[in-house]
Amino acid sequence: MKPASLGFVLPGMRDEYGVDKMTVAWLPMAALAGTVVGSLIWGALADVYGRRASILLSSVMFVGTSICGAMPDFWWNVAMCFLMGAAAGGMLPVAYALLAETMPLRHRGWNLVLVGGLGGIGGYLAASGLSALLQPLYGWRIMWLLNLPTGLILVFLNGQIPESPHFLLLRGRLREAERTLARFGAALTRGAEGTPASKGGETHFLSGRTLALTVTALAWSFTNFGLLLWLPAELTARGMDVVVSSRLLAASALIACPTIAVAALLYFRWSTKWTLALMIVVAIAGLGGVMRLGDGAGLLDVVAPVALLIVGSNGILAVLLPYTAENYAVGLRGRATGWVAGCSKAGGLVTQCLAIAALVPGLGTLALAICGLMAASLLLVIYFGSETRVGRRDADPPSTAAAVETSGA
Repeated sequence: MKPASLGFVLPGMRDEYGVDKMTVAWLPMAALAGTVVGSLIWGALADVYGRRASILLSSVMFVGTSICGAMPDFWWNVAMCFLMGAAAGGMLPVAYALLAETMPLRHRGWNLVLVGGLGGIGGYLAASGLSALLQPLYGWRIMWLLNLPTGLILVFLNGQIPESPHFLLLRGRLREAERTLARFGAALTRGAEGTPASKGGETHFLSGRTLALTVTALAWSFTNFGLLLWLPAELTARGMDVVVSSRLLAASALIACPTIAVAALLYFRWSTKWTLALMIVVAIAGLGGVMRLGDGAGLLDVVAPVALLIVGSNGILAVLLPYTAENYAVGLRGRATGWVAGCSKAGGLVTQCLAIAALVPGLGTLALAICGLMAASLLLVIYFGSETRVGRRDADPPSTAAAVETSGA
């Protein structure tokens, strides 16, 4: 909800502060920079101080950034927007790491995908709905003041969030782990030497697996924050009516909404690795169609490639961070997920810099470059990616393997 609110405050901020389009572009750039920095820092904090403490820090920062609603100067808003982005970008990978370590193995995959996908859609609906309801009465500042009640809700609910038992075991906090597991009817199992069973997963950050996920995250960020961001203006410049282009993108997004449910089903029932690879292939097909768009392209010429691109992009987003969280051992999971989450925003920083410098490339050139990066990510995922779905013959040892033994369901 926090980053999505940016699009709804910019028009009012421009009018009140009297700034031009080039100046106001610094606001989303600061927010994106914050998400990159926050993902990296919070990922490291989660591996040192715990998942729950890191989420609480983000919640407190949400409360603090509500002061944006009372800022008299544009540049103070830019500074606070950076902090808001850091809190939002930091919470996301930590939440995935915590879910990966607390959900039962047989329900983990589809829960991770649905939480990520529905969280993104729900955040946008909350921002747009509250904007439509409250901005006509209270102006753009109300969107920032909403950070206060939503942040306080997270602070109070933090007491209901269990710390990861796997993290507690890693830190030698055995009794705390036992108390946490007892809340869910679970118990520790012991290894041959009387120690809790160890977990599998990648134990080295500098690895082919990290390279594959990094390139995939970068390819997605350039697609989402570059191509899809500039597509409406490009279609309008090619002669398509602005209302028609907006309706086209809305219709394509509506077509792509079921992608989240499909991705969750494939991730859970079929394969984690090959679901990610399939979504990359769909995105490549969409990019190929966009590259072939010429001047004066009709509505039907645009719908299919754009719909494929949005479907592939949504699918990659829904699967990428859950897959990352499942691929690394507990002691590295926060940092690795934070790194990939940061890379998924890095393309936005590059595209914002290009926009500020008025160096936006042509649609075909941009689609070709992203298609090459996306193809490279596909090859890397196929070669270095591991299967994390429990029950498949080609599955690697799961990264949250049975350190706990559940009773009942």
